[in-house]
Amino acid sequence: MTLAGRDFLKESDFTADELDHLLRLAAELKIAKRSGAEVQRLVGRQLALIFEKTSTRTKVSFEIAMRDQGGHVSVLDPSTSQIGHKESVADTARVLAELFDAIEYRGADHANLEELARASSVPVYNGLTDDWHPTQMLADFMTMRAHAPGPEISYAYVGDARYNMGNSLLVMGAIMGADVRIVAPRSLWPSEAVQSLARERAGSSGARITITDDAEAGVKGAQFVHTDIWVSMGEPAEVWAERVALLTPYRVDAALMARTERDDARFMHCLPAYHDQNTTVGRRVAEEFGLLDGVEVSGEVFESEASIVFEQAQNRMHTIKAVLVATLAGE
Repeated sequence: MTLAGRDFLKESDFTADELDHLLRLAAELKIAKRSGAEVQRLVGRQLALIFEKTSTRTKVSFEIAMRDQGGHVSVLDPSTSQIGHKESVADTARVLAELFDAIEYRGADHANLEELARASSVPVYNGLTDDWHPTQMLADFMTMRAHAPGPEISYAYVGDARYNMGNSLLVMGAIMGADVRIVAPRSLWPSEAVQSLARERAGSSGARITITDDAEAGVKGAQFVHTDIWVSMGEPAEVWAERVALLTPYRVDAALMARTERDDARFMHCLPAYHDQNTTVGRRVAEEFGLLDGVEVSGEVFESEASIVFEQAQNRMHTIKAVLVATLAGE
């Protein structure tokens, strides 16, 4: 199998075998790095990183992965790029493709990413859009496999499921044959188009798809409970009151984790997480709405032995490295 020259825009562009290839490669690269036996396959290669949205884990993961492999990165953010302002997305893609071996894009509109890929002659990677977060999915599945190496993974995503994390966890699970549950108020479910796509892929993989507004039933038996922040980047602060009212019953606390009825259930979060009052948002929500011990997840769960969020974050680098090596070196 070769993925040389392929874009990495969304999960549904790939087969289960192709995604499994990336996960196996990531595991091999992780072992090689830890043992000091990593072979550099991308010496001299150049990667452009476009960030229209702020980033911590995605940015440093791409940077470290490329440098580990002997390549180089250049970072473009709104203060250093003309994309979409003085220069079209397509023209930017054509310019960068003449100078770089690959392009990463992190922004709001998935259509911009698709346009960038159409105009580019080199691979384009999705660092996050409002609709999809495929590099996160590779890290999530790598992490879950390490803690549940059996033939089937069961997990529940709890919270606002209309955007990238809800969409990606639903569709990735459908492709990979998982038992995947979306647990959210009906008004915050993934779109009908995304649900239809997931059911179509589940028909081939044998995945079990559950979409429910019943938090207790939704998490019962799940090996992993995922959540995300309740108000996404770029949304106005005024929506907090609405989200708190809708989502407080879906907050991941010790009681919700207990409803999995599994002693080995693990908690996952793509981060950043509002699990205490040590952030501006955490303090504001505590003051206005009385959620003193975290917002979407309680501090008790976040800091518990069940939490594997930092292993999950570390795996972002290994899985991103796998995408780079597979698409640029044909491994």
